[in-house]
Amino acid sequence: MKVVIIGGGIAGLTLGIFLRKQNIETTINERLVNMPERGHAFLMHSDGLSKLKELSPDDHTAIPGKTVDDFILKRPSGKEIKHLHLDSWKCIKRGDLIRFLKHSIPKELVHEGREFSHFIYENDKVVAAAFRNGEVEYGDIFVGADGGNSKVRQQIMGDVTFSPVAVKEVVGVSYNEKLGKTHAENFTKFQDNTKGLAFGMIPTAKNEFVWFVQFDANANQVKDESPEGIKEFCAELLKDFPAEVGELLSTNDFTSSYIWNTRDFDLLPTFHHQNVVLIGDAAHLSLPFTSAGTTNAIVDARTLVDELMQQDDIQTAFENYYAARAPQIGKHIQLGRDLKHIFLNPTDQNDDDIPVPLIANKEELDEVNASMQIEVLYFTDPICSTCWTIQPLLRKLKLEYGSYLNIKYCMGGMLPSWGEYPKGKVNGPTEVAKHWDEVCAIHEMPIDGDLWIEDPMNSSYPPSIAFKAAQMQDNDLAPLFLRRINEMVFVEKKNIIKWEFLEKAALEVGLDSARLLRDYEGRAKELFKEDLNTGKTHGVTSFPTLIFSDPSNDHVTIKGHQTYDHFVDIILKRLPNAVKEEIDTDPKNLFSHFPTMADKEFAYLSDISMEEAAVKLEDLFDQGFLKKMESKNGILWKSNYFELI
Repeated sequence: MKVVIIGGGIAGLTLGIFLRKQNIETTINERLVNMPERGHAFLMHSDGLSKLKELSPDDHTAIPGKTVDDFILKRPSGKEIKHLHLDSWKCIKRGDLIRFLKHSIPKELVHEGREFSHFIYENDKVVAAAFRNGEVEYGDIFVGADGGNSKVRQQIMGDVTFSPVAVKEVVGVSYNEKLGKTHAENFTKFQDNTKGLAFGMIPTAKNEFVWFVQFDANANQVKDESPEGIKEFCAELLKDFPAEVGELLSTNDFTSSYIWNTRDFDLLPTFHHQNVVLIGDAAHLSLPFTSAGTTNAIVDARTLVDELMQQDDIQTAFENYYAARAPQIGKHIQLGRDLKHIFLNPTDQNDDDIPVPLIANKEELDEVNASMQIEVLYFTDPICSTCWTIQPLLRKLKLEYGSYLNIKYCMGGMLPSWGEYPKGKVNGPTEVAKHWDEVCAIHEMPIDGDLWIEDPMNSSYPPSIAFKAAQMQDNDLAPLFLRRINEMVFVEKKNIIKWEFLEKAALEVGLDSARLLRDYEGRAKELFKEDLNTGKTHGVTSFPTLIFSDPSNDHVTIKGHQTYDHFVDIILKRLPNAVKEEIDTDPKNLFSHFPTMADKEFAYLSDISMEEAAVKLEDLFDQGFLKKMESKNGILWKSNYFELI
């Protein structure tokens, strides 16, 4: 089998490398000689980066790009609207990635100066691609990887209807040492809240930034597209923006800047015709607001090769490729359009509801029908040591039966203040310190009671209210936030009443810290009161308390430590047909589910002894796959797998 790829950009080169790794004969045909660097740069998540790592010819060739830590959205006035930590995102210059890919494939497989002309058919089947320089390439499969204006797509499917150009961008790259000292780690964007206008700046290297101006194409016209004309246009458009915008533009070389007309087209009904298939922008084009185009091209290439290797005939492979990619691509196209509408109509959107213009290609989990789920009310508290020590059990339950459980977190309000905490012997910070050390010795989860001697807390209400603020923002990230502040208080001895630690935890798990503060100071307090009232209604007096309710409203309440079998018994009595998921105990898999684990958690999920777990974890640490946070009474291990990309 021979595959002829038409288009030698990122999509085509990536596909060629994946095919060659499977020993499939391939040629890459690019119309240009020396692929230009136009396009400057793009953002990519670890989902795409991990696939790029597979393309490297050896373990020593690093993926290019600069890690971007945070996304910060501000108004032109400087007011911060969003502040999010970005997990495993890189900004990569287009030229650097092209060079990386070319380094990973033999030069003789890439034929430059071949502009596609037409296909040659025999018996209504494509047998060769003809190029305008007179050359012809025969093959069995032909792949259109020739971009949004694909001639291959036009020949096999006809014309597509592009959306009108409603938003345009000016793009440039600047070297600025002054801003490198203050903005070198963050994707910073200034967006007007009265009209369609925004300025963004993303670091690509030390003191180097790619920047863009997005503007309403119907409200603003670029009369002169010369370098000087673009410079004057940007200066006038952004005259009311903060000083750092003007500072960055002052060091820009406008001879390399250009105007980009953004557009898309509807999802195609198929990505192939007979033995010709499309990938990347040739197959699907979405608006740039999502920052997903390059990642989608790479995922396309990998998916197509996987299907070709697994199926006996190419038609089935092509159909499966479309089935795997089309649902996600359709969502990206729609998200791009939604973001465009928000951009052009900023007064229609509340600040809290502005979506972040970054998405990752994460696989979606199959949802279990609501009739096959048990609702669990989980009453907990950020400083409850027993809630911390049952984490190994709850994590195992999530892996084996999580699809059958709909867990709702309720804050219990364990410590209003020391004056309102009549708990027998534990009636002050000194007693808590002793109690925590005792709990650690019994249950083998790391807990350092010295916090209560060095920087004691006087209430658990502030972190509980912060958790409700996290829930208001994102129900999926809120439990991660709770886990992170648990780690801070039990292992790192951080007083989580203090906002600096709550903000840090929010950013680390992907929450918008600016919004978290607004909600923390606002409605989250009322939601916390509602949790307290719910607890009183259910007679909750200790933590943890879990109330399991099935669809028939039959419920059972359990408190404190229980055996794992008891939890499973509760589930199976209510859902006899529930099927346990087998746990893949490969450390990389476990840490992909739970980025931080104590020895006890790793041992419990791996079904090995604490001694065996300690040896394995130390070995992974020595290999660079894990980081560790050591405390007086144990270690917390943190995954470093994706940071090695």
